[in-house]
Amino acid sequence: MKLSIFGMGYVGVVSGVCLARLGHQVIGVDVNADKVGMINRGQSPIVEPGVAQAMAELVAAGRLSATTDVEKAIGESDVSFISVGTPSSRSGAASLESIDHVTVEIGAAISAKTTPHTVVVRSTVPPGTVRDRIAPALARTSGRKLGEGLHIADNPEFLREGRAIKDFANPPFTLIGASDPAAIETLKALYKDIDAPFIETDEYTAESIKYLCNIFHAVKIGFANEAGAVLKELGVDAREALRVFCEDRVLNISPAYLKPGFAFGGSCLPKDLRGFLSLADARGVETPFLSSLMSSNERHITRAFEMITSGGRQKIAFFGLSFKPGTDDMRESPLVALAEKLIGKGYGLSIYDKDVELARLTGANKSFIEQEIPHLGALLKDSVEETLEGAGVIVIGHLGAAEAETVARLQKGRRIVDLQGVARLERLESYQGICW
Repeated sequence: MKLSIFGMGYVGVVSGVCLARLGHQVIGVDVNADKVGMINRGQSPIVEPGVAQAMAELVAAGRLSATTDVEKAIGESDVSFISVGTPSSRSGAASLESIDHVTVEIGAAISAKTTPHTVVVRSTVPPGTVRDRIAPALARTSGRKLGEGLHIADNPEFLREGRAIKDFANPPFTLIGASDPAAIETLKALYKDIDAPFIETDEYTAESIKYLCNIFHAVKIGFANEAGAVLKELGVDAREALRVFCEDRVLNISPAYLKPGFAFGGSCLPKDLRGFLSLADARGVETPFLSSLMSSNERHITRAFEMITSGGRQKIAFFGLSFKPGTDDMRESPLVALAEKLIGKGYGLSIYDKDVELARLTGANKSFIEQEIPHLGALLKDSVEETLEGAGVIVIGHLGAAEAETVARLQKGRRIVDLQGVARLERLESYQGICW
């Protein structure tokens, strides 16, 4: 394919070299004439293993070149990548000035040609930028309708400095965010020689995944460093502890728990987090990241409370009380905390949890619930139907498939606040999920 890449910074140069190595014809575009001159002499404007040699070979072979002329680049290509920088502004938000500028230039240049053109955004941008900002600007300046000779997609990059060429050739996946089938097919053909899953999604999701990946990397580093500082004071080599920690691919290094939903709770997580933080405090080790987890968890409970009560004072049908399905353990259950908060503010509750029977509660579990909700017996109901009677709001903490069917059948337009993610209920009227 004939490609143009706007922005000869780190991502643009690496992408240009790697795409040219795949056999595509690539022309780089940059406002910096010095960069353009270096590339055309076969010299890399960035330092990255393997790039300098590959660039020299590709320029000599005539498969890679650069220009400052936007119209020339658009005229000689069918697909354009936007790889300009999106640095932080003073407020911390991504600055989109370069994105806006290059979008207008690309659109104006497309208006001067008659063949179809596809624009692919590689830059890291906030969710909504491609569909709500770049696409309308391209359509306006090119004089074309989206999907009719003008196609657009988001294609985030996942390149690590120091091993970017290897990352390009062996990505975890190739991610495309687009609502235009023609754009998707173009990128499938473009990346056909990359051995990785080709994932199609919408533009908003693709843009957000790039953010999520980098934020999670930061979270992992912050977790390892704070935990390591505490372990050192305890005489533990954190490198060895975390090496073994990473051997657990079922819960630790896995999709487990990375599912948006309600707050964490139970007899282990809150207790052990507090215990570890007390060890840090006793040894004078500051752990601002780890220490924020409990307040973040409590804020999520408050978020649910605000969603439930936003429609005014109504009786609430409350499904689920134990800290997770399949157990009657209510110790430090976030659902108990939420129910208690609602009761404390004067809301009437009917509660259903098929695993909770007061007569069977014993020990610490019984003591905990008697202290938190002393009149629970009067609130617990024996069936879904009885729980729904007179309720104006339905709260789903956790619910089995059979019970969900009954709720769906008897909902009758009542507001549903889902903290679990019950697919059966999502299409019902007045449905709202806590993170979706």
